[in-house]
This record gives sequence, C-alpha cells and structure tokens, in this order.
Amino acid sequence: MKQCFVAILVLSVFTWNYALAQDAKGLTKKEQQVFNKREKSLIQQFREANLSWPAQQLYLRSFKQDGVLELWVKNSLGEPFVLFKTYNICALSGKLGPKRREGDKQVPEGIYYINEFNPNSDYHFSLGLNYPNQSDLVFADSKSPGGEIYIHGQCATVGCIPILNSPIEELYVLASIVRKQGQDIIPVHIFPIRFNNQQSAQAIQMLVGSNPDYMRFASQLKEIYDYFEQYKQLPIIGITQEGAYKILSR
Repeated sequence: MKQCFVAILVLSVFTWNYALAQDAKGLTKKEQQVFNKREKSLIQQFREANLSWPAQQLYLRSFKQDGVLELWVKNSLGEPFVLFKTYNICALSGKLGPKRREGDKQVPEGIYYINEFNPNSDYHFSLGLNYPNQSDLVFADSKSPGGEIYIHGQCATVGCIPILNSPIEELYVLASIVRKQGQDIIPVHIFPIRFNNQQSAQAIQMLVGSNPDYMRFASQLKEIYDYFEQYKQLPIIGITQEGAYKILSR
C-alpha cells in the first residue's frame, strides 16, 4: 500500500506560538535579566570546551531511564554535533512507554521540536514541545491525548521534563540564541533508554516482550538513535499514515 509521509525536522511552514515572536518585540524584563546573568557564562563554557560561539544549531536528546537531558551543538550544516552539556532531570513521572492520554502522567517518547518559549511559566522558565505530534495523534486517545509538555525549571512534574531553575535559564538563553542565529526548528528527541546499553536494553525487552505495538515503536526510535550515534548528524524523519517514524534521508 502506498504510504504518505509527513516530514518533520525540515524547514517548512509552521504556525508558531505567540511567544516565538518575541525577537521582533525584544526581550521581556525577566528574559533580559536572565540573558545578562547567563550569556557571559555560556561564552566562557564554550571557550573552555573549544567550541565556537555562538552555536548555530542545537539538538536536545533526553533519556527517560537515565533521567538526563543532553545538549548537542554545532556551527555548520556539514559538521557533526558535539555534546556540550548534560543536565539531570530532577523529577520523573510515569514509566517507560509513550504518552497516550490526558492524565496518564507519562513523559512522551518520540521526535519533537520546541514550539514555545515561555518566560512567565509557573515553573520559572519553560520551553514547550509540540506534543501531540502526527504520530501521537494516530495512537493517543482521540478525544483527550493530553498536551502542554514542557522542559522547565523547579522540580515537579506530571509528564514534563524538569531540570531546576539554573539549568533552564541556561538552556532558555542558549535556545533563544540559536533561534536568533536562524535555527527555527530546535529538535528534541525523547528516548526511553540508551539503546546501546545492555542493561537498559534488557529492561525495555521486558516491556516489549509482552507488547508488540511498543516493540515496533521502540525499534523505530532505536533506528533514529543508532543513526545519530553513528554519524552525529540528524536524519530527515517522516511519519507514515499509520503513525510510524521513518528515516527518509540519510
């Protein structure tokens, strides 16, 4: 059967959240205070890591079982991503497996991008993710799939990714800078495990062994994970009509 793909992580036309228009209006007072506080430190950290400032592209990769959020950067399209920093996720909710409905307390798993910059979050600062995406909408509860998934400060969650206040300030500033440099789409990949870790693979095998749907889903994420591990580049990823992630271009 012929399949139709929805391409993601490519430059296209998106409807952006109102908060993404901040560049045209300037920074809020709160944002300016955080920029003044964090930008000089970031420049120094880049210098110590032998990285060029400012970064041109940013990629975020999270692992639920490890409870970490990785920040990868690069300065041109052709060069590989370099790991800049790893933040600890300070609170977890749910278990391994994707989010499928409102109130299930699950952190999503899948391929997302930042679609909101919120300096006035109840959780200090926050970066919104485009959950539910086209894959989620195939599998999630059709009436109540849930939403409002963020990377944010403080240390409380019912499905988000909290990294405390200092890290979210730093990440917010870095994400704002790369967006200003021209990266409209900042990808965020959320994986259940590191697929090359034997212990983790055994843990997820216990889940997928009795759940063929999750086995198929996890294998799609593993293919994307393996590609990045090999090349330190991101493939172009599509979503089939059946909701499956598929690498379209290598």
